[in-house]
Amino acid sequence: MKILYTAHGSATGGREGQAATDSGNVKVVLNTPRELGGGGGEGTNPEHLFSIGYSACFLGALRFVAGKDKVRLPDDARVAADVGIGPRDDGAGFGIAVKLTISAPGVDKPVLEDLVRKAHVVCPYSHATRGNIDVDLKIA
Repeated sequence: MKILYTAHGSATGGREGQAATDSGNVKVVLNTPRELGGGGGEGTNPEHLFSIGYSACFLGALRFVAGKDKVRLPDDARVAADVGIGPRDDGAGFGIAVKLTISAPGVDKPVLEDLVRKAHVVCPYSHATRGNIDVDLKIA
């Protein structure tokens, strides 16, 4: 694979720390959710960050395949990601599961379903997670 772009980021303090990109474009405080035994807080967490990254990436892939198929997606097309975390069934650690809900008002459902299937092949997040986590694709 020929690398075209590399993002650089780092974190300190784990789930109770901070994280930032080397460019300074993103800087966040991290807090563990109460559901995971933390105090909550006004910060974010890795699951939030994964959900917005996957949403943006998948929408980009959807726009890419729509363009190849000469289908115009509306400006308000949206991908929402629900990222759940919990103990794995094997008891050896934690795992995540994702539900992507895709909406594209005005696009016929069968056309959108076809585009979503194609985007799930093209999207780097989908490719990276395939076979590792459950990803549920839902048309809104």
